[in-house]
Amino acid sequence: MRNFGNPSGELPVVRELALEVYFSRWRSAARHHLTSSDSETLSMGELLNLAAAEDLRRWERLELGYTEPRGTRALRQVIAAASYESVTADHVLCFAGAQEGIFAAMQALLEPHDHAIVITPNYQSTETIPLGCCAVTGVALDPEAGWTLDIDAVAAAIRPNTRLVSINFPNNPTGKILERERFAALIALCRHRGLWLFSDEIYRLIERDPALRLPAAVDAYERGISLGCLSKSYGLPGLRVGWIACRDKALLGGMEGVKHYLSNCVAAPSEFLAELAIKAGDRILARNRLIAGQNLELVGKFFGANAGLFDWHVPDGGVVGYPRYKGSEGVEAFCARLVEEQGVLLLPASIFRSDVAQSPEDRFRIGFGRRDFPTGLAAIGMGLRQASRSLRRAV
Repeated sequence: MRNFGNPSGELPVVRELALEVYFSRWRSAARHHLTSSDSETLSMGELLNLAAAEDLRRWERLELGYTEPRGTRALRQVIAAASYESVTADHVLCFAGAQEGIFAAMQALLEPHDHAIVITPNYQSTETIPLGCCAVTGVALDPEAGWTLDIDAVAAAIRPNTRLVSINFPNNPTGKILERERFAALIALCRHRGLWLFSDEIYRLIERDPALRLPAAVDAYERGISLGCLSKSYGLPGLRVGWIACRDKALLGGMEGVKHYLSNCVAAPSEFLAELAIKAGDRILARNRLIAGQNLELVGKFFGANAGLFDWHVPDGGVVGYPRYKGSEGVEAFCARLVEEQGVLLLPASIFRSDVAQSPEDRFRIGFGRRDFPTGLAAIGMGLRQASRSLRRAV
């Protein structure tokens, strides 16, 4: 039996998922979820209203049995056609959410004697799951250079046993999209060293400027592995549908073998609704880009008007940003005060703490993908004004 993640034979200690712990602590106090990382969602009726008549008839006839472990062929076909240039349905494997895809990929790829390189900051699972498999080195994005990635730093982190580089663009939590020339340089480095490139692309297709959109890793590189899902750009996390696209069918088979011990298959209604959503993707994504763009303009004005307290780097894509808080109380206390007094939930820097790279301690994640964002932003402004009045009274 394989003992995942530790050459000594000891079971690895997996750090608790900080984001979910934080949500559990503060969810009941929150009225404004300004940390949300997903776009505006759809109701069931709204999604079905986007469907063609024949698809609606298929929906009514849908049988609620087990689906194919790889995902229905119809779903995999629309994913391949909508998201990629070089792959077919045979190169796509569906999962019950993106996190299951991360887990399956890392378990299929990494052995205890391997080494992986992970870009930070990131969604915690993209770091902790590899750490449960093998040694991991972190390479941090540079906040002083617009959150870009130093390709020379990635090269310096490579060891003789390095097997994988893991990236995330548009990035969570910064919204950074890697410059095209740096992305090409990273692929050239991976190709030269024979490394797999795992690319979390769950915010792809919702860039501010389509010209910034990077090619999918699976299209750009023969060892590229592209992770996608419906949760973020499409705003449909309730469907719990994610996928991986990879040109190596043997590796996909290994991931499928891991999936057999997890969900085994995605729920039939979720897969069918996912197919409908992707077919209507142009309309859904256009709506979500519009909402994000309008909210991004508001948040830019807000941080500009409060420049003494915040530094703001405009995200390139996605629906989250990672501003710096410069107040004397510190970002952890700031976030706690906002949720306690104003019901505004933000994610402080501690949630994005890395065990493999240095992490900024003065940042917080803010999500601007939903229609109710202006109300929450106004509540932050109220909190700042109340704090200012309290300070003046104290003086």
